[in-house]
This record gives sequence, structure tokens and C-alpha cells, in this order.
Amino acid sequence: MRGLQLTRVSVVIPAHNAAETILETLASLSTEAAIIGEILMVDDASTDDTAGAAQRIAAKFALPLRVLPANCRDAGAARNVALQQVACPWVYLIDADDLHLEGGLRALLRRATRQPKADMVAGAYKRLVDGQDRSFKVPEGYKADCLANAAAYLKGDLRSAAVGSVLASRDLIGETRFAVSLAYDEDTLFWGRLMSRAAMAIIPDPVMIYKVSSERSDNRFVSNPVRRFLDWRRELRKLADCHIPLSALKTREGLVSLKIARVHYARGDLDKASRFLDVAAAAPKRWTDAWRVVRYRVKIASRRISASTSRMQSTA
Repeated sequence: MRGLQLTRVSVVIPAHNAAETILETLASLSTEAAIIGEILMVDDASTDDTAGAAQRIAAKFALPLRVLPANCRDAGAARNVALQQVACPWVYLIDADDLHLEGGLRALLRRATRQPKADMVAGAYKRLVDGQDRSFKVPEGYKADCLANAAAYLKGDLRSAAVGSVLASRDLIGETRFAVSLAYDEDTLFWGRLMSRAAMAIIPDPVMIYKVSSERSDNRFVSNPVRRFLDWRRELRKLADCHIPLSALKTREGLVSLKIARVHYARGDLDKASRFLDVAAAAPKRWTDAWRVVRYRVKIASRRISASTSRMQSTA
């Protein structure tokens, strides 16, 4: 335990209008106070009492909270504000509406101290979708080859890392920052860049609860979908400077295109769904994803035929 106390962790939390959720998030970190050297909460243009609520709960649990005011209006940019100021050897990121599980941070740090060459440790996490337990994600399949890990992660061949399930060394992060002004997937690009040079370690224990709103998640793909996709793809392609194979980046494009197509199909915009399915179809992919593309194309064709038949009957 003494070794863990000597190795402190910087906790980074971006927060926008999070007065209702930051209380639980900070309280969930209170059991790790002995190894937390600082909590940098970026109060990103909040119009509620996010900062005040955080300060009160931090005082209650004697947490070393520092509030950093910002006007980023972007989670990635807010995290970057804090990353510029982290002072501890290890960095742990968690969002202001997620929950840390007791002992999780100790477990991550313990693995890091037992595996001295490791500079990135990933743990398991629970996924809570719309308040319902959906899945338990255990990191699997990581190897000694860092570029192979990064490529497999982007291709979806490895269990994903989530913000809140990873401990990374400050030295590994260095000047790496989150892409800004993206509607989605900025965390994946960040982890992919780190993995391309990280010595990975994993633990099977769950370290956090990742809360997901399916409506909010899907909404990211609806507004200006083509422009947002092109903005995201431009940032994705920059990962080529890490020597991640282009085939892996194109596979990621296909996976995201398939997600976007699914959302537009569900919301009845068959033209946009079909357009993004074309992108997904052109990308390298696993057979399961190829089958999903075919399945959605059949569904779209069926709905178009049904709509056409209904129009003909109504005008007959």
C-alpha cells in the first residue's frame, strides 16, 4: 500500500452542466483518495452550479479538487486543458456522469507497479445503457506489439477501452491530445494514438460504470452527418503518422459508417442510410460486418418497395 501512496494519480474530468451528476462521480472516487494527487475538473462553460457542487462534495471527502474554468464547449478540448496541467506520474480520465468502482484505481495502479515496463493499463467496465445493464467489457487480446494493438483496437478486434477504464502514464501521454470539435469517437483516436507506442497491461476487474444514453449517442450521427463524418475521417487519417496501417484506418471508417447508417435507417432516412452503407461496403471488414451491410441493404430495399406499393395503392 505504501508504494501505491507514493505513486499518485492525476484525475481529469471534463464537465459541462454536470451539477446533478458530478456529485456521484466525485463521491465514487472518494475511496481512492490516498492515491489521488489531484483532481482537475474542467468546468466547460457550465450555466448551472457544476463548480460549486463539485467543490462542496470534494470538501466533504477531502478530495484534492482543482476547478479549471474553460469555454471549450467540447469534451476533447476540455480534457486537453487539464492534460496540459497534470502533475502526477499517472493520469486517469473519467467523465462527469460516469462512476468509478471502489478499488478500481488501486487495481490499475497495482498492475502498473507490478509490470514496470507498462505505461498504459486497461481494466474492465460495466456498460449501463438507458439505466439498464447491457454488457460487461473485459479487455482481451492485447499483445506485446504496440502497433498491432493499435490496429486491432481501431478495427474492433479488441475489447474497447473507455474513458474511465484506462490508466496511462504522463510520460506516455506527453504532448498527445484529443482531437477537438468532433461529434464522436475522439476518445478512440486518442487511445489508438497512445496504443501505437504503449506497453499495455490489462486487469480483468471492473473499474468503472460507463453510462450511455442511446438517444444522445444516436443524435451525434444525425446533425450534419456528412460534414461531421468527413471531419472525423480527416482526424482518423492523421493516425497514419503513428505508422498504423491504412487498412486498419479504413476498417474503422467502415465501422463508423455502419453505425451512422443504422441510426438513419432507424429514423427513416433511407437515402442517408444507403449512402453511408456504400462507404461501409467499400471498407475492409470482418464477415460479421459485411453481413450487416447486406442485411441493411435488404431492409432498405424492402422498405422502399413497401413505400412505393403504398403510394401506388393510394393513387389508384
